[in-house]
Amino acid sequence: MNLSKFLLAVALFAFSFAALAGNPAVYEKSAKLPLVKAVKLVSQKLDDAGYAVVDELAISENLKRMAKKWGEDYNRNQLEGITSLVFCSGWYVNQVSNLDPALLGLCPLHVTLTHKAGVTTVLFNRPTAIAAGSPAEKVLREVEDEVTQAIEAALNAK
Repeated sequence: MNLSKFLLAVALFAFSFAALAGNPAVYEKSAKLPLVKAVKLVSQKLDDAGYAVVDELAISENLKRMAKKWGEDYNRNQLEGITSLVFCSGWYVNQVSNLDPALLGLCPLHVTLTHKAGVTTVLFNRPTAIAAGSPAEKVLREVEDEVTQAIEAALNAK
């Protein structure tokens, strides 16, 4: 194999690997759990970590109402369920408001749980992806760490 073919192969491999790596701004954790059970566990662990879960949205149930209107464009990924949990912590809101009020749009936070083929996946948009360079970055890193630890604990508890 000549050098140009070798370099092309390496580049294609690297590109393919990067594409599989997902979005670094989104934390993602999956487990073989029913959606309802995962929602309950994640909600409890967020509460245990000091975050008030203020709403639970059954997104997939709302989307089903649009299936006929959207036709073949409805649920192309064949997700069997989508639920979001909306949550917040008064402590972190106060800290962010003191350090960088422009980032108060991060409260409330949310996680979205999807379910397909027996596997539930929790998705969490990392606050640090938005807060980079902000005076509130350190506080939001703590929040991100607490939330991801709560998700890990929930999905590992099964």
